[in-house]
Amino acid sequence: MSTSRTAPDETPKADDRDLDAAGSRLSTAPGEDAPANAPTLPALGVVGWTRWFWRQLTSMRVALLLLLLLSLAAIPGSLIPQTGIDAVQVDDFRERHETLSPLYDTLGLFNVYSSVWFSAIYILLFVSLIGCIVPRTWQFVGQLRGRPPGAPRRLTRLPAYTTWRTETAPELVHQHALAVLRKRRFRVHATGGSVAAEKGYLREAGNLAFHIALIVMLIAFAWGQLFRYEGNKLILEGDGFANTITQYDDFKSGNLFDQDELDAFSFHLKDFRGTYEPTGPNRGTPRTYEAHVTYSVGAYGEEKPATIKVNKPLEIDGTKVYLVSHGYAPVVTVRDGKGDVVKDREAVALLPLDGNVTSSGAIKVMDGYRNAKGEREQLGFQAFFLPTYGGKGSTMLSTFPALINPMLALNAYHGDLGVDAGLLQNIYQLDKTKLKEFKDSDGELFKRQLMPGETMTLPDGAGSVTFEGVKEWAGFQMAQQPGSGWALAGSVAAILGLAGSLFVQRRRVWVRAVRGEDGITVVEMAGLGRSESAKVPEELGDLAAVLHERAPGAPDDDTPASPDPDSHAVSAEGAEQQ
Repeated sequence: MSTSRTAPDETPKADDRDLDAAGSRLSTAPGEDAPANAPTLPALGVVGWTRWFWRQLTSMRVALLLLLLLSLAAIPGSLIPQTGIDAVQVDDFRERHETLSPLYDTLGLFNVYSSVWFSAIYILLFVSLIGCIVPRTWQFVGQLRGRPPGAPRRLTRLPAYTTWRTETAPELVHQHALAVLRKRRFRVHATGGSVAAEKGYLREAGNLAFHIALIVMLIAFAWGQLFRYEGNKLILEGDGFANTITQYDDFKSGNLFDQDELDAFSFHLKDFRGTYEPTGPNRGTPRTYEAHVTYSVGAYGEEKPATIKVNKPLEIDGTKVYLVSHGYAPVVTVRDGKGDVVKDREAVALLPLDGNVTSSGAIKVMDGYRNAKGEREQLGFQAFFLPTYGGKGSTMLSTFPALINPMLALNAYHGDLGVDAGLLQNIYQLDKTKLKEFKDSDGELFKRQLMPGETMTLPDGAGSVTFEGVKEWAGFQMAQQPGSGWALAGSVAAILGLAGSLFVQRRRVWVRAVRGEDGITVVEMAGLGRSESAKVPEELGDLAAVLHERAPGAPDDDTPASPDPDSHAVSAEGAEQQ
């Protein structure tokens, strides 16, 4: 068996154009080659320009450019406060940046994902992908239904080529070639006195799957943003929650979400348990957070127990209930100057400040007391809570997040809390605008540190506050994100499709056996890939070795059945041009 390659002085002829037909269309990508001597065309009209614009929009480079623009356009949405996510931060930004805010309003940077320019990029990318995929899909289906093209007239011009002489009849060589190629999962058929085989359709299938997956992800993203909702609720041990809009501490939803579509369910927080590392370098690090609840679906649903953990939400219909935060709520009893109870064993949730759950907040008493002038005043207390107090002389910081030595520190105020003005107010902060400090005997702010069971008596007969004990609270997030499953499936399909399009090579193999004048059969094998690759010659060599065993060389031909690497003088690209 011997190898052959194209002679340097050989000039391509018109007969060799069948090589282009056989080897150049290994992809469904639209061709862009034009003859070098193309005539001057007349000016484009409206239809011509429309067709040109459509071809540009549906090209792969424009789709990639739009995908890049979409990624860049999403950056302001993560850096600038968004009205649909946190309107309070947007208002705060407007107050601090009076010059930039009007410009951001004009550009829609406070509502990036619903702005005109972001929607335009999104829709153009969607149209571009659709226009790119549909024609290529039909072309790919046509290729699957068709058969590999017949062998070029001159197999020596292909990048991988080998030949040998055998006494086996040509018909038997073709039968052996069909069997060998089918065993290697090639699509084969005999045509024109040769065997044509093709393999690697997964490359184009992966390419199409990648683009279809992008469309699925775009649709899932839009669907999720338009119909999603999420809300947060802080719940004390022993309290419950019903999934209605009035029950949420804060609530956000997509533009097309209807509040009447909230899933009907409720749950009750029976107990919260948190455990922490007691010693070592990770002392105080949470080990477990568990919220034990009972829930029911519908107005008369049966109550069922459940345990909600971090990253293990409770799923009810289409809503997921996440455990997102935890803290403590000191239980206090407040009495007025006559000893009457005005706040009876009420748990007041405080917000954590650090990893050891040092907490702060406010205790507000609407029905306070009457001062010396007979005027009715309200009481306010700035509260600091330490679940593990280090003792007298230590800093006002907890030393461990668990309830080991709880302590409640209170700063006392009296006057107008500002709750009657009709304006929204943060329940965890005191508005001290119209409040006055209670003074101690030294004229300083009246404050006390209380251990469970201790009482702080206010000056001027204003009443007293008793620290009764501590409850724990848990913060929950109720979220519904439609389309998330489709987005996940699309991302997985996109990765698999991209891997297929990158690592699978489409290639063709031809086997021709012709009986010579001396009665000896001349066998030619050639391979062609979409791009220059060592895989095609290697695969052709393996196929030739197997076929050579079934159709061994003639006595005067003892060359091993393997293509010579030096014979790969013509690359796949060069073969297409020729």
